Amino acid sequence: MSDPLIQLRGVTKKYGSGVAELMALKGIDLDIHAGEFVAIMGPSGSGKSTAMNILGCLDTPTGGQYLFKGAHVESLSRDQRARLRRRFLGFVFQGFNLLARTSAQENVELPLLYRGDSASVRRAAATKALQAVGLGGWEHHTPAELSGGQQQRVAIARAIVTEPAVVLADEPTGNLDTQRSHEIMGLLMRLNQDHGITVLMVTHEADMAAYAQRMVHFIDGCIASDEPNPHPTTAAPAATEEAT
Repeated sequence: MSDPLIQLRGVTKKYGSGVAELMALKGIDLDIHAGEFVAIMGPSGSGKSTAMNILGCLDTPTGGQYLFKGAHVESLSRDQRARLRRRFLGFVFQGFNLLARTSAQENVELPLLYRGDSASVRRAAATKALQAVGLGGWEHHTPAELSGGQQQRVAIARAIVTEPAVVLADEPTGNLDTQRSHEIMGLLMRLNQDHGITVLMVTHEADMAAYAQRMVHFIDGCIASDEPNPHPTTAAPAATEEAT
């Protein structure tokens, strides 16, 4: 087997000091290989979101090592971590985090704008990403004109428009009904299987985690279990939505 894409070795995270000290992570060891779909689970306060923030270069560990493609992320500067995020990582959030008065096309273009790509490159890549999530023809609709499921599709398109190695999804179905939740999970599964994107997903919902190939459970800042899922849920056929 090839070397892991991501390695955490003895990673700790401490907040506060003295009587207010909180150890959110207590020496985490974790390997993620390219092309995996991993569900990260655990109760509130278990450390799963802290681990996700460190994996996404949104926070830094107090101790231990974080290697991404063999590079020591814990030693990078803020600007270097930002460049790593822009090049290799895409993010999907529970609350969609779309700009309200901006079209789907423009929302998806944002990561490319920050990267300094030309308008023509941004436009072509955003169109391709929206088509990949089944929203061809919806480019000029604002979030207010889209359903919750469609908004999350736009958010996923924004996450994949840079062709990242890893998509980090934080409770991606938390604001959706059951049907739309399964549609979004099917989409993430297809992006993983058909495009080879590594997916790391935080969720507290067992039926959503069932789509993953592997389940990592956090409890009290530690990894309590890390097990393969022998029978991942099968994704339904891809849905496409035509603008009217």
